[in-house]
Amino acid sequence: MAFVRAGSLRFHVQRLPATAGADAPDRPVVVFLHGLVVDNLSSFYCPLAVPVARSGHEAVLYDLRGHGRTERPGSGYDTRSAVRDLFALLGALDLGQRPVHLVGNSYGGTLALHAALARPDLVSGLTLLEPPLSGAWVENMVDTLSAAALSLEDSTVPTELLTLRLRKAANLTAIADALLNRTTLIDDIAASRTFAAADYARLRCPVLIVCGEHSELLPGGRELARHAPHGALRILPGLGHDVLKESSGVLRESVLAHLDATAARARVGALVP
Repeated sequence: MAFVRAGSLRFHVQRLPATAGADAPDRPVVVFLHGLVVDNLSSFYCPLAVPVARSGHEAVLYDLRGHGRTERPGSGYDTRSAVRDLFALLGALDLGQRPVHLVGNSYGGTLALHAALARPDLVSGLTLLEPPLSGAWVENMVDTLSAAALSLEDSTVPTELLTLRLRKAANLTAIADALLNRTTLIDDIAASRTFAAADYARLRCPVLIVCGEHSELLPGGRELARHAPHGALRILPGLGHDVLKESSGVLRESVLAHLDATAARARVGALVP
């Protein structure tokens, strides 16, 4: 476990070195971006981060602003601030000039897409797991988070969970309460800018979108794959929004193959005068 100061915040970071021989310079650093509120870097660790490191890529995982063990300021939960946090952190890790491949789960996929549009010179590839891309998702998520905030306000649930020695559940509940009731997170999500086909058309890097067959986010994934110049959609049968938890083997193979293809594309590009 390590803490790194980037900008005004202290971030909780895990950095896994490439273990399959020397880290080749044509292989981008793979950076993982998790989802909202009760999610944190640990969701990636065993399913994807360790296999990625073993395949020869350095892996960087971190808790987003306010999540997990990263500092929790009262504001700054909009996508623009999240993208600034990402690149400030990479700079603090001396990775600010090295290409990165972003792997985002759920809301982390939205942030990864914003980052690729903001810094096409640095983002060499995207892997988006169940990315929420539409305005309808924003409205539904705001409603869900607002209801959760009301249920957690002045709640005794964290104390009761501790009494039952359910420390992890108590901690996640306390973090959710703090994020939803004592920060601007809900308002910032409500003000989120959604994407248009023209945004997808501007993407320069290869994009792999992975969605469950029964996911409500699948239509957005199809649209992104249709308009992104180098987009590909992988649909996992029998699954909904739980592809990271429920499809580790298939997902791992898809992600590693996409990383290899992205590195090969970069090598070919480097050889073209």
